[in-house]
Amino acid sequence: MKIFTSVLVVLALALIVFNITLLDFQNPFQGDSVIAFIGIAASFCAVLILLIFRISKKIEEKTHGR
Repeated sequence: MKIFTSVLVVLALALIVFNITLLDFQNPFQGDSVIAFIGIAASFCAVLILLIFRISKKIEEKTHGR
């Protein structure tokens, strides 16, 4: 499970980097930049959810004595 979540975190980080390249810093709230901001926010949320999931699995393993 750790490898799976690590791969998903890496993919989400890659999407963040890709969306940063799509940003137009001259007009950040027009056109494709808005879509890029949404993509960055969604990828950031995915990273947070995956890290919370990984922490919860560690807690579960400690409480069940595996």
